Amino acid sequence: MIKISMGSDHAGFELKQEIKKYLHTLGNKVEISDKGCFVEERCDYPDYAHLVAEDVEKDICDFGILVCGSGNGINMSANKWDGVRSALCWNSEIANMARLHNDANILTLPGRYISVEDAIECVCEFMKTEFEGGRHADRVEKISICRS
Repeated sequence: MIKISMGSDHAGFELKQEIKKYLHTLGNKVEISDKGCFVEERCDYPDYAHLVAEDVEKDICDFGILVCGSGNGINMSANKWDGVRSALCWNSEIANMARLHNDANILTLPGRYISVEDAIECVCEFMKTEFEGGRHADRVEKISICRS
């Protein structure tokens, strides 16, 4: 079973709901933890990004899915967490490369700029693609190195 932590702000709420509907069609292959938001009223994307990123950092889930209007703000917020590699994706090829080469563990989607169909393709690609490792492993390790 794949465990997925999900979150969105108001601009990503509708797309998050559509993705959840799709994931529920997979039956017991997927367990979803929805961290909010739960209504379309204005809210702040960092609040939900941090909840999902914490689940990823603590290995409570296998990966996360985040959605906000452009995808940028919620993605930036998630990437503040140690061990989180959140990737903003808008097509399945980018989602594939994010997993394959960058070992991304959060898929971020731009709710106002992607169709439901394209978003679901990104989710499917993200879930099925494994990290290639090899020459990419050293690069991924360097992502976490902070120099002051």
